[in-house]
Amino acid sequence: MTTSSKTATALAAVAALGAAALLAVPGAQDASAKTVTVRIGGGHATNPVDHGRPVVLVAAGLGVPTDVFRTAFSGVTPAGAGEEPDPAQVQRNKEALLEVLAPYGVTNDELDRVSNYYRYVQSAGEMWPTTAATARATVRHGKVVAIKVTGGGAGYSSTPTVSVPGYGVTKVRVTLSYGKNLRANGRIASIKVLG
Repeated sequence: MTTSSKTATALAAVAALGAAALLAVPGAQDASAKTVTVRIGGGHATNPVDHGRPVVLVAAGLGVPTDVFRTAFSGVTPAGAGEEPDPAQVQRNKEALLEVLAPYGVTNDELDRVSNYYRYVQSAGEMWPTTAATARATVRHGKVVAIKVTGGGAGYSSTPTVSVPGYGVTKVRVTLSYGKNLRANGRIASIKVLG
């Protein structure tokens, strides 16, 4: 074998090793995988005992357990549908709420801020503030293997439905995150593919 033949053979071997190494690099393109937009729906159900109020969101926004806010609200006398409460009634309701919530550090101003943010008229077809979440699914060999949340959204009071169009039923576990930041309260933290 001539020197130039040996050099060509060595270069070919190095090129083959380089290609193999590239395929082994984490994050390198996997020709068998593709990403698909995930469909996320619902997620705005409320507990029947809350009469349409997003109590889980309000409680989290105030930084108190959901049951504590339910207890506080049990002392409130809401105005009738389509009626404006009189100022004395508003004051009595606030006193009832703060009697339970103040020991948790909730102030009158904080109660107003959170309550006003989540106030809506259900009979008028309104919804409390929400932001739709977004996610992308990784599909490999025709099967959904992972889902990445690309935007957590906000305002989810219950677990939304998650589907990947064109890939049948995918079992997932959706984890919601709640907190005092109202613009991120009730966001989707993760979606895990099961099985």
